[in-house]
Amino acid sequence: MTKKKVSPIKGYKLKNGETRYEFPAYLGIDPLTGKQKRTMKRGFKTRKEAELALARLKLDVANGTYKQERAETYQELYDLWVIQYENTVEESTFVKTTGIFRNHILPSMGAYKIEKVTIDICQKHVNEWAGKLKKFRIVKSYAAKVLDFAMKRGFIQTNPFALVEMPTNLTKKTSVTNDDEDENFYTREQLIQFLTCLEQESNYKAFALFRLLAFSGMRKGEALALTWNDLNFTTNELRINKALSRGKDNQLYVKSTKTGVARTIKMDDKTMAILKEWKKKQKQDYLILGFNTMQPKQLVFSNEQNEYLQPTKTRKWILQVQQKYNLGAITTHGLRHTHCSLLFEAGASIKEVQDRLGHSDVQTTMNIYAHVTKKAKEEAIQKFASYIEM
Repeated sequence: MTKKKVSPIKGYKLKNGETRYEFPAYLGIDPLTGKQKRTMKRGFKTRKEAELALARLKLDVANGTYKQERAETYQELYDLWVIQYENTVEESTFVKTTGIFRNHILPSMGAYKIEKVTIDICQKHVNEWAGKLKKFRIVKSYAAKVLDFAMKRGFIQTNPFALVEMPTNLTKKTSVTNDDEDENFYTREQLIQFLTCLEQESNYKAFALFRLLAFSGMRKGEALALTWNDLNFTTNELRINKALSRGKDNQLYVKSTKTGVARTIKMDDKTMAILKEWKKKQKQDYLILGFNTMQPKQLVFSNEQNEYLQPTKTRKWILQVQQKYNLGAITTHGLRHTHCSLLFEAGASIKEVQDRLGHSDVQTTMNIYAHVTKKAKEEAIQKFASYIEM
């Protein structure tokens, strides 16, 4: 029985519901590298149109007359750009960026002919992104990078994204809202209550982790990449030189810190005592599971297989204690903001906070400084009233 030949032509949907067709194609051997060349042709309105284009392309390749002198569509241009881009960034950044293209940019612009992309078209999509995304400026910036790539290669003369008017973020309502609604940090009293409640629970690993985050200001990924040889119990110091991140195929891996710069920070006696206690408990608990945690590069916080702890696990832990004890809701990252805010309350300078938290840009520190706790805001008006004495 003859096997039915599967057509390489596939249909896909545009955002407006219309159907378009695409097919992968073999373009022969690259004389420069000796490797096979392939491409993806998209944007055909009918299957018949795609079939004719595929037949012509196959004939040209067979006759040796096919020559793709330049990328024709935004998708083809992106396929060329992304190869170069991957070599310039961390794996986790690459994964996030390709996600932005896959979810937002390519569905909107992938089928466009490059020379047909105008300012009006770019403006239309920037407006759409602004209407549904808080970080639409990042999406626009990445979309523009591909056309910058086209300019460098002489495919187009100007980048239409450069002339787009940036709208106000349309996802933000103009109604009056409470300034404190979205504040992602605890006051001193709330932090004490949170850690007290957490200590009563049976999950000492979670308690040690959240205590560390709150008293160090570390990023979650930095804490999850810590090994015991990064801690100095004699000097009460932590060496932060790496971070856990998510890369290709959803795999966890260790990379450098966000800024690429290592830092050593001082810790308080009690937090170090809690970590020392966790080290003892970890040794006992993991011995039962069949693991020796006395190795030099043993993770401080690992899963039941003694491998990297899934970063999503901390959300489950923090929600459990917040809901059980009816505590204010903040995220795990909110403990970093909490540490920053309370450092300022305690009288630390902007430079001291910047160095401790590992901010490469002082503006990042200043942005958090602007979100000082409610208590600090109330104290400011009390000081004013006392000064005026009316």
